[in-house]
Amino acid sequence: MKKDEIIVGIVIFLFGGITTLLSLRMPIGAFRMPGTGMFPLFLGILLMILSCLFLLKLLYQGKKTTVSKDSVTEVRRFPIQLILFFGTMVLATAFSNQLGYPLVSFLLLVVLLRTLGMKQWILNILLSFMTAVACYFLFVQWLQIPLPKGWIGL
Repeated sequence: MKKDEIIVGIVIFLFGGITTLLSLRMPIGAFRMPGTGMFPLFLGILLMILSCLFLLKLLYQGKKTTVSKDSVTEVRRFPIQLILFFGTMVLATAFSNQLGYPLVSFLLLVVLLRTLGMKQWILNILLSFMTAVACYFLFVQWLQIPLPKGWIGL
């Protein structure tokens, strides 16, 4: 078990818990007429479930790891990745009303995928674009959840 992986799992669980608690302060609505708190509620619950599964996997993995040059470099990069991850989340939240949901989700995914190690820019941009478009059609068009439109008006 790597100590930094355990820390990441716990931090993501706490982030999901805080997201869930804060979403309960917003109107949740119903599935036919979801309120502004429904998406963050499900997102927080999903983050907590996935982080628990990740931590259980680490607990039962039982592999012995050897210290290599790559793992030492990875441990040194860990605080920088964590700062970039949370900084990106804060900036995305701060500018979501001005830029709008589709653009913020696209930019957020581009930066997070790059931060988490996706080196291929074309795949990164394509995956981010497809995810932003799918989320837009799912939440804005199909479920009719009022998300920030920003200056692009989507």
